[in-house]
Amino acid sequence: MILQTLFIGFFGLAAVWFAVVVFRTYSMVRSALALLFSQAAIGGMFLAMQAEFLGVLQIMMMATEMAIMAIFMVMYMMDPGGLGQMDMTHQKRLSVVAGVAGTVVAVGAATVADWGSIAGSAPGAYEQTRLLGYEIMERSMLIFETAGVTILTAMIAATSVAVARYGRPAEEGGTE
Repeated sequence: MILQTLFIGFFGLAAVWFAVVVFRTYSMVRSALALLFSQAAIGGMFLAMQAEFLGVLQIMMMATEMAIMAIFMVMYMMDPGGLGQMDMTHQKRLSVVAGVAGTVVAVGAATVADWGSIAGSAPGAYEQTRLLGYEIMERSMLIFETAGVTILTAMIAATSVAVARYGRPAEEGGTE
């Protein structure tokens, strides 16, 4: 139990550290990698809490998502490597105020909310996976399918715009 708590704490601190690094780097690609590491650390927390399905799912989804995001950033950003030392933060005061206000609201809601009684024991891994599958495949299926089709459509549209604008050879009227 102590070792499990240590791993949860380690992965939690790693997730927070990499989340801070996301906003401290000049490079969008490094930012995407830091976000990947932060989300992978959350997957590690799930694994340490013996929620294997959620942990592996988190890591697989985030690895794919961040790889795709890094590719699109390299395609569309003027300086994806951050070599120009551009400042990627905007409206700093408003961002700090919004972050502090959001934290106060979240902590307030967490302390005021009635969380109910503490569960005596958690269901086994098989039952947790079955209940999660039921939730995803029954009640939330339409939401997941709609989100998936929307994301796929956006990716195809963005790629089509890029190919139409920049993908043609110079002899066909494209740009070099």
